[in-house]
Amino acid sequence: MRSQAFSTTHTNARALRAGMTDSERKLWSRLRMEQLGVKFRRQHPLGNYIADFACLDPKLIVELDGSQHADQVAYDLKREAFFREKGFAVLRFATDEPFKNIDGVLTVIADQLQMARASAAPSAPSAPSPALPRRGRE
Repeated sequence: MRSQAFSTTHTNARALRAGMTDSERKLWSRLRMEQLGVKFRRQHPLGNYIADFACLDPKLIVELDGSQHADQVAYDLKREAFFREKGFAVLRFATDEPFKNIDGVLTVIADQLQMARASAAPSAPSAPSPALPRRGRE
C-alpha cells in the first residue's frame, strides 16, 4: 500500500510536470529523448522531494532556482542533502540561465555526466590470470 507522503509527492510531481515554467520547458527540450546520451526525467519524485530534472544513471539532479528559493534556503539545503545522501550529484542554475546561455548549461551538465561515468567505470582490467592446466582422466 502506498503511503500518504508517496501519493502526495507523486500527485504534486504530476502537477509540476503539467505546469512547467518556460525556463524548465526550454531546458527539458534539450534534455529529453536522451539528447545528452542519458535518460532524464522531469519533476521526478525522490523520497518526499521532487527533483526538477533527474538522471538515474549516472545519478545527477539538475535544479533551476527561481526567486522563491531565496526564501527557502534551509529547505533547499535539507533537500539537497537528501539527494546527495542517495548518491546524486546536484547542479543548480538560475532560472533564467537556460534563456541566457543554454549551451553553457548543457556543457556543464554534459561535463558532470562525463565525470560521473568516468568515476563509475570499472578500473582497467589487470593482466589475465594464467589458465590452469586441465586435468585429464586418470
